[in-house]
Amino acid sequence: MRTATFERSSQETQIAVALDLDGGSVSISTPVPFFSHMLSQLGVHGALGLSVEATGDWMVDAHHLVEDTGIALGSAFREALGDRIGIERFADRLIPLDESLVQVAIDLSGRGRAVVELGGNRSLALGTPAFYVEHAEEFFAAFARHGGCTLHVHSVRDGNTHHQLEAAFKGFARAVRDAVRVTSTAVASSKGLLDG
Repeated sequence: MRTATFERSSQETQIAVALDLDGGSVSISTPVPFFSHMLSQLGVHGALGLSVEATGDWMVDAHHLVEDTGIALGSAFREALGDRIGIERFADRLIPLDESLVQVAIDLSGRGRAVVELGGNRSLALGTPAFYVEHAEEFFAAFARHGGCTLHVHSVRDGNTHHQLEAAFKGFARAVRDAVRVTSTAVASSKGLLDG
């Protein structure tokens, strides 16, 4: 069973995550509707069992809530992967959404690093409370650091910011789905282990 739960509580946020890499239901509850929509895309298009309950000081700014959710989800992901034996490890996706086009590549190497270039208008707010492009960048960076993966997310063609961000989350979801697939009984590394 490739499952994990993770809870993170601070003076700013309270996050609870349950993750099943092999599927299940998707249940998302955050006070930031656009972020909830993006996390739903991750669960559905990643073919994950995913539950996220997040609350916190969103009335100040959604930054803490989004970043801390990335930390919690990345931590659960790392635990659910276990020893990473037999996983595909590498995956990439090129995802269009109308006029927007985003490329995502992932390596489940054990090393946490993100390079995220979403372009567009980083100060454009979506929804109430506001969700900015930079919030998505912080989410991906936090997930990669705590999930032990190298993640590249690049906007190939900017457009409507909603479309651009949704393509990024769908691309991330599909790359995760492909990379976690068990396709052998060996470790996909010449070192014989994937621990960073």
